[in-house]
Amino acid sequence: MKKFYFVEPVFAAYAFASFLGYPLVQQYVYRRLWKDITNTSYPAMNTSSRCSTNSSNHSSHQEEVQKAASLFSMYSELFSLIPSLLVTLILVAYSDQRGRKITIILPLIGSLVYCLSFLAISIFELNLYLLIAASFVSALFGGIGTMLGGCFSYVVDLCEDGKQKTLRIAGLDMVFGLVSGVALVCTGYFLRVAGFNWPFFTAAVCHLVNLLYAVFLLEESRVVERTVDSSTSGGEMNKLTFGIYNLFAQGSRRRNGLLVLLIVIFCSFSFANFGGLTVVTLYELNEPLCWSEILIGYSSALSMVMFITSFIGVYVLSRCLPDLAIIFIGMLSVFIGMTVMAFARTTLMMFLVRIPMLLAIMPFPVLRSMLSKVVSKSEQGALFACVAFVDSLFTNLGSAAFNNVYSITVTWFPGFVFLLAAGLCLIPMSLL
Repeated sequence: MKKFYFVEPVFAAYAFASFLGYPLVQQYVYRRLWKDITNTSYPAMNTSSRCSTNSSNHSSHQEEVQKAASLFSMYSELFSLIPSLLVTLILVAYSDQRGRKITIILPLIGSLVYCLSFLAISIFELNLYLLIAASFVSALFGGIGTMLGGCFSYVVDLCEDGKQKTLRIAGLDMVFGLVSGVALVCTGYFLRVAGFNWPFFTAAVCHLVNLLYAVFLLEESRVVERTVDSSTSGGEMNKLTFGIYNLFAQGSRRRNGLLVLLIVIFCSFSFANFGGLTVVTLYELNEPLCWSEILIGYSSALSMVMFITSFIGVYVLSRCLPDLAIIFIGMLSVFIGMTVMAFARTTLMMFLVRIPMLLAIMPFPVLRSMLSKVVSKSEQGALFACVAFVDSLFTNLGSAAFNNVYSITVTWFPGFVFLLAAGLCLIPMSLL
């Protein structure tokens, strides 16, 4: 059977299926908690952004559900954090020895398991906290960090020069944003027409088809000859351990210092950026916005447009500006956007706040490309394992921390978390 070196379709289908379900999980949890806490059905809303009622009783219920939903998200992130990190570190580094496909196939299996678990919980109205158990089991297969590390290592294997790496990695980010945006637009209409079950059934089918493509049609980008010495599990673990260790042990002090500095900049920016974005849906559900699922879908899709505009920004600015300047512009974009979002109180303002954040994703592909240029081809898997590890660690910690802060501050200033995110952006900006 003829095979292909195109990992972009796998990445695109994974992003579509994941983001078809991700915002729905938050809304499903929110509605289940509303029903459990208030003993009433979730209030029906039209496509406008005005709150359906302004009674003090309704406001107190809203605040209580907001706190419970943010804490649920925090617990879910924390329970999936450790297994996801360990599997990401092991698999992506292991791919230097046995190929990249394993880092792509296992996350697809984990996502399929999660979708099927959600369907069972939703259809049979099982205990809501079984979703946390499903997140833990799914994380045992790696999660999005493993998929990102595997796909970035895959495309780097096929690149010959630094500029090609930057554009190819930025292209993956653009594909991720474009397809995710389409999925997020669909979620609101899908939810209104078909409820929660059909979107997750669609996502499960996407993951299954994607898995078949990755197993049978995707060609391996890195083929390493097997030797007798490495055939034992002990030999494999030694290679894995030394691969990560040698990434720093064999480099000069200057190279190691550059690697560490770039990784610190990467993960600190990821913590602030994605940490702040995790509570946007809860913020939109809260008063005075009280958005419907349709508006939430459009808002999330607009957020994903910045992947496309960031790719265009990288493509244009890389011709006339150094890498560090491009990274700084992207971080400044996030700083301004988060600051404005903290004071957004109307539907129009929440949509307009995406404009200053149009270049917010630029730092990520440029930083990955800079890191990739520092090490040799045989060390790409170990490098991206470390990057995926710290990225997943700080993204999940950011999500848990910002959800916790939001649950504490929602009653007196819901926008505080966005000001906190903007302030934390100053750390990587100063390190540049």
